[in-house]
Amino acid sequence: MAYWHRTAPHTFSPTEHVGGAWDRATQHIAPALGVLAHEVERDRDARRSDGLVVSRLSYDILGTVPIEPIEVAVEVLRPGRTIELVQATASYAGRAVAVLRAWLVEPYDTTPLAGTDLPSIPGPDEMEPWDMAGLWPGGFIASIEIRRKELGPGRSMVWVRTPHALVADEPVSRLAAVAGLVDVTNGIAVRSDPAEVAFPNLDLTAHFLHHPAEGWLGLDTTQSYGAGGIGVTSSKMHDENGPLGTIAQTLTVRP
Repeated sequence: MAYWHRTAPHTFSPTEHVGGAWDRATQHIAPALGVLAHEVERDRDARRSDGLVVSRLSYDILGTVPIEPIEVAVEVLRPGRTIELVQATASYAGRAVAVLRAWLVEPYDTTPLAGTDLPSIPGPDEMEPWDMAGLWPGGFIASIEIRRKELGPGRSMVWVRTPHALVADEPVSRLAAVAGLVDVTNGIAVRSDPAEVAFPNLDLTAHFLHHPAEGWLGLDTTQSYGAGGIGVTSSKMHDENGPLGTIAQTLTVRP
């Protein structure tokens, strides 16, 4: 009941639950994005104990990946006492397939200043279950539970969760678990039938207001296409306590 098994200090072997939506022979990139965040946090905890927190996860997706093991390497690009920029790279057969750059910052108590105008969304109990596997194939989509309110072409609100661990038999933070789900955003508010139009995302950047709470992950998502083959999927993230942050993805739109 996991997406990955660690088979060596920096190597992860996938289970059937990472199967892709565009091509069943390749991975859905979402679980790999979670592993990259997990390894950034593990590297941080091995180097320091002062509790830097992740404020941004920015991924570039460099290519498709067979359902085969990946290796992850982590390096600190910008060391610092209160701020770090850390990079994690996932590789298959010696080829980089996804790169994460994460900003880590020193936490402060800003409770008196906290606030946002990001709108809340109806709770998971106020939305109907949605069989996402009816639109998208693959092991990853089959592994998640979705509640959804469709608002029109390219507009949906959903809550998502999974019963599966990100990595078997080791503790994973809630942030890394969320990072393993966020790439679902590009498939929950489609403007076009994916059997007729391809619109894979090339990247994903998530900004966090705070560490996510346990439970459902909420996504208020808009998918937009330009006239020249470029698109953007934009989402506002929520946990069950309210707004959590934002996500943006670049799309290549291919009729």
